[in-house]
Amino acid sequence: MSLRSRYRLNLFIEHDHARRLDELAAKKGVSKSSIVAAALASWLSPDAGDQREAAMAKRLDRLSRQFERLERDQNILIETVALYVRYYLTVSTPLPEAHQEAAKAQGKARFEKFIEQLGRHLLLGRSLVRDVIEEIQPDTRRLDDAVLAEAQEQERPS
Repeated sequence: MSLRSRYRLNLFIEHDHARRLDELAAKKGVSKSSIVAAALASWLSPDAGDQREAAMAKRLDRLSRQFERLERDQNILIETVALYVRYYLTVSTPLPEAHQEAAKAQGKARFEKFIEQLGRHLLLGRSLVRDVIEEIQPDTRRLDDAVLAEAQEQERPS
């Protein structure tokens, strides 16, 4: 390309962008002008809008799947708590006054054991909701793992 076929521009860019441009040019061993020209060509390409739209659609699809899983897990949690409360209130009989202190002590010990188990469960990165779903629908785990692997693959830089 001859010097006459190019047009000179004086541009103002953010300091951070200038620093990153300098680093990229040095790393790739090319001129800053060629990087800016390639970026501008990509941006102005007739396919650029379609490519950006496709990338955005892909991200939105991934977010939609994540939201659906969160919604499913939340519904399971709500139903579980509601069912437990209904069961507890239905089968629990009031205790005589003489047994109240012993019941409180036993309740406190059970709660401490519950918190200990919850902490251990969370530290291991386990999910009771996922465990329940896997018991109900064993294939769901493989599907979720496949979706997660696909999302991680798409996020890796080329």
